[in-house]
Amino acid sequence: MSANQMIRKLRNRGENNRAGYLFIAPWLIGFLLLTLWPIIQSFYLSFTDYSLLAEPEWSGLANYTRIFTNDDEFVKSLRVTFLFVLISLPLKLIFSLLVAMLLNQKIRGMNLYRTAIYFPSLIGGSIAVSLLWRNMFGVDGYFNEVLSWFGIAGTGWISNPDTALGTLILLNIWQFGSTMVIFLAGLKQIPQELYESASVDGAAKIRKFFHITLPMLSPVMFFNLILGIIGSFQMFTAALVITKGGPMHSTYTYALFLYEKAFKHFQMGYASALAWVLLVIVAVITAINFFASRYWVFYETDGRNGK
Repeated sequence: MSANQMIRKLRNRGENNRAGYLFIAPWLIGFLLLTLWPIIQSFYLSFTDYSLLAEPEWSGLANYTRIFTNDDEFVKSLRVTFLFVLISLPLKLIFSLLVAMLLNQKIRGMNLYRTAIYFPSLIGGSIAVSLLWRNMFGVDGYFNEVLSWFGIAGTGWISNPDTALGTLILLNIWQFGSTMVIFLAGLKQIPQELYESASVDGAAKIRKFFHITLPMLSPVMFFNLILGIIGSFQMFTAALVITKGGPMHSTYTYALFLYEKAFKHFQMGYASALAWVLLVIVAVITAINFFASRYWVFYETDGRNGK
């Protein structure tokens, strides 16, 4: 190749690179200004005393020391959040998988059923849904009215410390649409030949489920698990709108605690530190799940299961 040809080739490559950067420029600018820069600012503010009303003052590790040594609300909110995640996430995964299996049947009008079941997920965890949930489980709500038809005395489900968190867990389970769709897509990728071979060998449906469906669906289940962990730890809208963290802090989730420190008490530096602590907690739990996945997630491409 001559020198002129090499120069021409490099010039064309540079022009192609400039065109590529031009096309991704809107996303790149948005990422730098709306994502990366706020993350950097938040990390810096976590080491400062900043109230939104004055310039931030460097305080070193004071915010983190206060979190772990002198804040009972941090412990309470973390306990409520862990309880919410440990109960709601497994139930949501199980329910989503059961619904996905029902919607994977070959019957007439199935597309209509799938649309109807997924439709509530389009409004997801919006304020409107939270308001509806508050009306449903209030003292004079729809749920108590249905119970009265059977002669059962209702209660204020969201005003009772023993049941308030349960209503939020039930709401999280009800918002199963996205998880269900991912499970449904995974079920359709399982080769039918496996089920046919198992039927020839006389395997029952339960045996097929535990020895074919679950192992083949384990990567999808792992994906939903990670997304569920990240989403559940950020549960905020329902706790704010339905219960406002009460009664008696029984629904005072970590995200609500962080929000109040930032925008109610104007302790923005402290709230930034809380946000980074949450990031570390979620990252550690996610890393543990990635490590444990080698023992139960099966990938067909590498022909291993737990090795």
